[in-house]
Amino acid sequence: MAPLNPNLDHQSRPSRSDARSAADYVTGILDGNRVTLSQAITLLESTRPDHRDTARTVVEECLPHSGDSIRVAVTGVPGVGKSTFIEALGQRLVAAGRHLAVLTVDPSSERSKGSILGDKTRMGTLASEEDAFIRPSPTAGTLGGVAPRTREAILLCEAAGYDTVFVETVGVGQSEISVRSMVDFFLLLALAGAGDELQGIKRGIVEVADAIAITKADGDNRAPAKAARAEYEKALRLLSDPDSGWAPPVLTCSSQTGAGIDEVWDAVERYRAYTQETGFFEEQRRRQAQHWMEQAIEQRLHEEFFSDPDVQAARGDVEEALQDGRLSSLAAAERLLSIYRDSTS
Repeated sequence: MAPLNPNLDHQSRPSRSDARSAADYVTGILDGNRVTLSQAITLLESTRPDHRDTARTVVEECLPHSGDSIRVAVTGVPGVGKSTFIEALGQRLVAAGRHLAVLTVDPSSERSKGSILGDKTRMGTLASEEDAFIRPSPTAGTLGGVAPRTREAILLCEAAGYDTVFVETVGVGQSEISVRSMVDFFLLLALAGAGDELQGIKRGIVEVADAIAITKADGDNRAPAKAARAEYEKALRLLSDPDSGWAPPVLTCSSQTGAGIDEVWDAVERYRAYTQETGFFEEQRRRQAQHWMEQAIEQRLHEEFFSDPDVQAARGDVEEALQDGRLSSLAAAERLLSIYRDSTS
């Protein structure tokens, strides 16, 4: 039996992270080497301090070569057909000459924090394309439907020459809004006949969507899909206008028949042209860079706080007092913060 992806053996060879310098990674990424790109993303996801230092250097060196892509989030409830949709659209984009990177985010094992689904196996045909790169990553406990280093992975994919980047979220519901802060276009996939559409997908997600596509609009489901489209169009008219000034379209599509798939991508292209003309496209990216700087500061401070030896030494007693009711949560936090301030002063 032929392998699902003929490139898989070559792409999944064990990485020798310790034997490679940041310059080796950068050279491989800029040369478009998919193995090196995959290994660099693995390095990003590592918790080892030396790996993090190398990964930080790689990202900084690749940053000047990034940014020239359209970044699209594909989200929706489990079962809506995100992977099937991406494969159907992705094959069309590759055939049209685009270079496509797909960063899929899978649920994590509570024990290992590793991926427990592996969306790559559900996009076998697309994964075998020379101009497509598919990389699944576990959420590892991160909320927002994305992995901890998704934004940095996007930058590396762009530096490797991918002009189109899809981020397929894990599909957990309201927290999916977080991915809005790292993409240019937010595509919400929805199902018809899955109950009250406006309750099935929370209002907050609908508010940030740049387009809504009702999937599986084929066969007997075409009429329900058209009805769902009308309901979403009514709902969007009740919401305030987005900052971009763009009017999000509601579309129907079928990944099985291909109907409506081109129209969805046309909406992405029209959005990009519109927001680049108004200046919103670059303004949004500037805001996102500011947001992720602040997020990085918060994360680094959190790590430094809990790795401080004095905080570690006092934490057990403080938490015991908290659990016994001798300290309030606020008082416990203040005590540990005071210890940290004294330790670092």
